[in-house]
Amino acid sequence: MILKEVGGDKILKRMFLEFPVSLYASDPNWIRPLDQDIEVIFDPNKNFHLKKGEAIRWILFDENQNPIGRVAAFYENTEPDKSNLKMAGMGFFEVIDDENAAIILFDSCKNWLKEKGFEGMDGPINFGERDSFWGLMIKGWEFEPTYKMPWTKPYYISFFENYGFKDYFQQYVFVSPIAGANVTQGIEEKAQRIFDNPDYVFQHIEKSNLSKYAEDFRFIFNAAWAKFPGVKEISSESAHKLVKTMKPIIDEQLLWFAYTTDGTPVAFFIVIPDLNQIVKHLNGKLNWWGMIKFLLLKLKGTLTRTCGVIFGVTPDHQGKGVESAIALRFREVARTNPFYPYTTMDMNWVGDFNPKMMRFVSQLGATNDKTFITYRYLFNPNQPFSRCPKVG
Repeated sequence: MILKEVGGDKILKRMFLEFPVSLYASDPNWIRPLDQDIEVIFDPNKNFHLKKGEAIRWILFDENQNPIGRVAAFYENTEPDKSNLKMAGMGFFEVIDDENAAIILFDSCKNWLKEKGFEGMDGPINFGERDSFWGLMIKGWEFEPTYKMPWTKPYYISFFENYGFKDYFQQYVFVSPIAGANVTQGIEEKAQRIFDNPDYVFQHIEKSNLSKYAEDFRFIFNAAWAKFPGVKEISSESAHKLVKTMKPIIDEQLLWFAYTTDGTPVAFFIVIPDLNQIVKHLNGKLNWWGMIKFLLLKLKGTLTRTCGVIFGVTPDHQGKGVESAIALRFREVARTNPFYPYTTMDMNWVGDFNPKMMRFVSQLGATNDKTFITYRYLFNPNQPFSRCPKVG
């Protein structure tokens, strides 16, 4: 077997994108991601993580020069995590059902990262935010993946675990109908108390004022999420870039914010249409013809699923019912949206290290349809391993 670094080679870049097409050809629910959603991760002009780090990609070939696997490794020069370990990452791992091939790919990541001075690697993850291409799928192959969520082969599980990767944390996709969900009475009562409280105001976003919502998002995110393991504060620049990227796919009535009466932002519930219902018809391409198909399918009413991307409440307002109120306000509006017949919502990223959130989404009448593992591999086998600490 021969391992080749992708580098700037255009042919190898194309192979890196297209290898999964043949690998998953027999998986009826696999949806090919957009090429541009993968390539942007390795573009230093578009991925700000590359300003402080580096990424590398490889393709593995058999003796007949046929691609049989791919992988990427990456790091960012930051402080050690809360375990005081200098950790890096690996991801975009795809391979035929051959454990020796998998070992070559794992070794390439380990050896490169050890040379860079790292003590371990998490994987399979994304060189970016956790909402995209993060984790190894261990449950849910009977369902289509939601937009930018990973899809991996069941036999990968033994490859990772036999190599020495250990379960660092699990993340779940909870699915719920928008109308008729079995919401507990306690959630309904909490939400109603907040609706009746004049100290709170709820509003969906307006595209004409996205810069305001970018700053409100940053304020809430840094207060609510930056305390979580591996989550850093988001800058104003990053928040505005994120909102700008999302603008073409925003349905105003799906993104909700809560404020106190003095205008202080206290909560957000960020939901987008599940674009994979359209992406699956584009074969990875969003060129001019892909854009036309995208718009036609959108106008046709193809989008019936939504994705809960992220949810946050500032610490001072947690546990008061704000989270219940904003979630139910979203449902109330989404099910009466005259433009798109939304029927379900996938809450894409609920970590097992956050038991309060797991309990909350269950009380909203959601069920766990998909499960992913984020593994951790320590280069020193004598280094004690511990799972991701719980929060809250």
